[in-house]
Amino acid sequence: MARRRQSVTIKHVAADAGVSLQTVSRVINNEPNVRPAMKERVQASIDRLGYTPSIAAQRMSGSRSYLIMALNDRERTLADWRERRGTDWVDQMLLGGMLTCAEHGYRMIVELIDTHSDHVERELNAALTALQPDGVVLTPPHSEDPLIVGLLAERSIPFARIGSIAPGPGFALTMGDKGHAENATRHLIELGHTRIGMIAGPDAYSLSGWRVDGWRKALKDADLACEGLCGVGDFGFDSGLEAARTLLTQDDPPTAIIASSDQMALAALDAARELGLVVPRDLSLISFDNTPIVRFTDPPLTAVDQPIAETISRAVELIIRSRRDAAPDGVIDIEGTLEERGSTAPPPHLRRIKRA
Repeated sequence: MARRRQSVTIKHVAADAGVSLQTVSRVINNEPNVRPAMKERVQASIDRLGYTPSIAAQRMSGSRSYLIMALNDRERTLADWRERRGTDWVDQMLLGGMLTCAEHGYRMIVELIDTHSDHVERELNAALTALQPDGVVLTPPHSEDPLIVGLLAERSIPFARIGSIAPGPGFALTMGDKGHAENATRHLIELGHTRIGMIAGPDAYSLSGWRVDGWRKALKDADLACEGLCGVGDFGFDSGLEAARTLLTQDDPPTAIIASSDQMALAALDAARELGLVVPRDLSLISFDNTPIVRFTDPPLTAVDQPIAETISRAVELIIRSRRDAAPDGVIDIEGTLEERGSTAPPPHLRRIKRA
């Protein structure tokens, strides 16, 4: 039986080069306090032995952990996973974060923290102590939690706040929520809709308000009313179903609805069917998120595609570069796109006029 080849470790490199483990680690990390001749000597051993640095070896110098931690809401994340809802926020977060981390020799790890827990500080401190990350990516609603933000600032850990424009420490990044809602509303107005409803997300997320602001602005610019046309959900299906039923059973119901999540858009699609409405003949629908499931509904849903991977990637870049680069001024806004599919069309009265 052939012997399995023994993996090369940092100890082998140190012995081959005749230097300490710490010196090898400093070379791996490209630390400035290593003489050029010593760097060449260690690099020659690395190349000769075919050594691939591990995180343990990188961390040996003591200056960095080479870990970026992303915090996500435990309750909502676990509910999505258990119910297999087809959402891909975490997938896209990992796509952008992991690839960018890998480019710089880092790794990304996701920690789930309860948003409404009385033990947020204890949970976060435990994670920070165990992992000692070089930076943290905060997703909504953690990105606007003053306790979490304050704790990271107090510990001088670089961090990014996704979906937050509040003044304060950390890098603030948004995904064009107000502009996307405005563009989605204008798209419906251009189709001829004058009664356009909105199913907003919960107040705990600032982005919910930004989307409502964009919807209202587009209606105001077109001299259209918004009173009585805004329902509120919690991003989940059940709340979206209730809000959609309320909007669609009014005396003068909307002919189009923008939902602030894919789950609430799916609920609006179900509510329309309950009431005998056909999408898009009788009702146009636009969703936020553009998770995979909206491509396979009947009809496929027009949706705002949020640049989650790109945003997390940018956040990781900012955190890693913060050791040497100055922080950018202001909020970084990363725009997505509106993916047009089969759920939007001119309103019923215009379709009748065109047929006549």
